[in-house]
Order: sequence, then structure tokens, then C-alpha cells
Amino acid sequence: MGIVTDIILPIALAFIMFSLGLGLTFDDFARVAKRPKDFFAGAFSQIILLPLVALILVSLWPLSPELALGVMIIAAAPGGVTSNLLTSFARGDVALSISLTAIISLVSVITIPLVVVMSYQHLMGSGELGDISVTETAISVFVIVTVPVVAGVALRRYVTGLAQAVEPWSRRISAVLFVLVLAGAIFQERDNIVPYFADAGLVTLVLNVVMMALAYGLASVVASGKAQRVAISIECGLQNGTLAIAVAVLLFGAGPVVIPAAVYSLIMFATSLLFIAYLRRSP
Repeated sequence: MGIVTDIILPIALAFIMFSLGLGLTFDDFARVAKRPKDFFAGAFSQIILLPLVALILVSLWPLSPELALGVMIIAAAPGGVTSNLLTSFARGDVALSISLTAIISLVSVITIPLVVVMSYQHLMGSGELGDISVTETAISVFVIVTVPVVAGVALRRYVTGLAQAVEPWSRRISAVLFVLVLAGAIFQERDNIVPYFADAGLVTLVLNVVMMALAYGLASVVASGKAQRVAISIECGLQNGTLAIAVAVLLFGAGPVVIPAAVYSLIMFATSLLFIAYLRRSP
């Protein structure tokens, strides 16, 4: 996969994160200070609760170490950009969803390396997939996530007209790139996709449903209202699958580690759409 993993995948992810930055303003970050309870309920669910639930599941589930590590990688990823759109469809707090996506994506330069490296050490022991370090992983995430997001925010701030003109096209291109990355991950493992889906499909489905329910429950206690509960729940259910696939491929190459992120990326849309349909039918 040389050129794909070394060049095309990082560029695709960087563009997707740049597109996220184009849609952000400084108000999206300042909003956190105005409504801290809502934000911290979502951030706690995403950064702490989600990896913890995933760790419990992979510890109890009869998974291979590679698949278990893949589950932890998708759990470490921040929310995806599509969460903002689906939150709107669900009549949730879109502003809160955007704030969570933006800030947790930036914080992921710290959280992803910590979760991935600690999970690797716990699940893999030593040497089977090669040594990784927090620093090297943090640098990789910084380059392909933080730098593009900051660049997009800066362009939106200082060249507003151009950013607003480009943003709709960048979002469409990002959606296409996400589909291509997902299809590429599935195609690479096409001969094994059925057994991998059998192995990883149910655990990722359980992770997704349990996490959305827990996030909604926590937000019911802490957050301001139903719109905020909806936003937090969807944000915790829709992970950045492209980033998870990129981290898995860049650190460990193609193989079983990539499969949970690819499977989760398919499952999360189905569960989120069912959740939205239920919300729109309920009073």
C-alpha cells in the first residue's frame, strides 16, 4: 500500500480536518466558557468514558489482540464532522456539537497517543506489531489533524470571503474522501472482511449503542436540556473514522487493526439514523 498509506491517506485526512477548520469561528471556541456544563459533559463522555467502555468491552470480549487494539483506536478518535449535520437533523444543539468536534479534535493530539500507546502495551505486550511511542504518535496526529484545523480556522478568520466560498465545496470533497478511505480499507482486507466483520461487528455495535446511551444518560443529569443531550449523544456515537483508519494504518500498516474502525464507520451511521428517526417521531 506504500503510496496510499504514506501519501494519499495523510493528505486525505489533512484535507478533511482543514475542511472542519474552515467551518469554525472563534465563537465556537468561546462558547465553551459560556456554557461549560454542556461542553464538559460531552468532553468527559468522549475523552474518558468512551475509551473506558471500550477497554471493558475488549477485556471481556474474545477478540484477537489486533482487533481489540483497533477497537481502542476508534474509541480514542474524536467526533466526526458528520456529527454536526446529523445533530441538526435530530434537532439537537448544533453549536454545542461543533464546539465539541472542534476542541476534542485539537485535544486528540494528546488523547489519541496516550490511549493508543497504553492500549498497545496492555493488549499486545511487546514487539508483535513493532514499538510505538507517545511522542511519535503525537507528532503524527499533530501534523495531520491539528495543523490543518488551525490553518482552516485562520483562513476563516483572516480571509473570510474566500473561506466561505470554498467551504461548501470542501465539505463535499471531504465526504467523498471519507468514502474512498473507508472503501480502500475494506478493499485492502476484502478476502477477510466477512470473518473480520463477524469478529468485530458485534463488539463495535455494542460499543456504539452503549456509549450513545451512557452519554445521553449523563447529559440528562448534567446538561441544560434535550437539545444538548441529543448533541452529546450523537457526538459520542459518530467518531472520526477516517482519523482512526489513518492512525491504524500509519502506525501498524494494513491488517486486522484497521477493521474495527472501518466496521464502526458503517455501523455508526445506521444507529445514528435510527436514533434520529426515533427523536423526530417522539413529542
